[in-house]
Amino acid sequence: MSRPTTGSVPDPWRAPVIVAQIPDTGLHRKLEASAAERKAIAEVGGVREVLSARADLDVMPRSGGRVQVTGIVRARIGQTCVVTLDPIESEIEEEVDLMFAPEAEARRLADLIEEGQDDAETPEVADPPEAIVGGIIDLGRIATDALFLAIDPYPRKEGAVFEAEVTAPDPEDHPFAALKALQDNKKGQ
Repeated sequence: MSRPTTGSVPDPWRAPVIVAQIPDTGLHRKLEASAAERKAIAEVGGVREVLSARADLDVMPRSGGRVQVTGIVRARIGQTCVVTLDPIESEIEEEVDLMFAPEAEARRLADLIEEGQDDAETPEVADPPEAIVGGIIDLGRIATDALFLAIDPYPRKEGAVFEAEVTAPDPEDHPFAALKALQDNKKGQ
């Protein structure tokens, strides 16, 4: 997933899970962003405000050191209508289903998928797993990224319609109007 920011901005919502401490039965985490985290999410995401942000995530160990994170992210955000410039609120509900793998394996699989895309016989290729960096998976970052992906970049107030000003074309205003004027001028002489 890509972020709408440059790399040096710290993650606005953090909830790290240490992979080595995930039990075989997995973990269930309910997260709710604090007021300060919501403010930071709004700044990074380019929205007026984040009124609420919650995540309900399951973290399950898989074979080969992989970890699957599934669940749902819900948020209520304040934006500005692109037509009326009125403040509006939007509900976001985004599903999460990501596979994580140790860094070396994630890199190796990404390289294999990249090589496979050169092959004309593979029309659709699965995304490589995300890398587990430093033995930690940050559920807050996963939730934030899901929220950012769900934000409508051009929000409209219900019923708002952009209507361009329409004027009837002047019959004298066309590409050859100047030539016609010269021709009429010559006839009049």
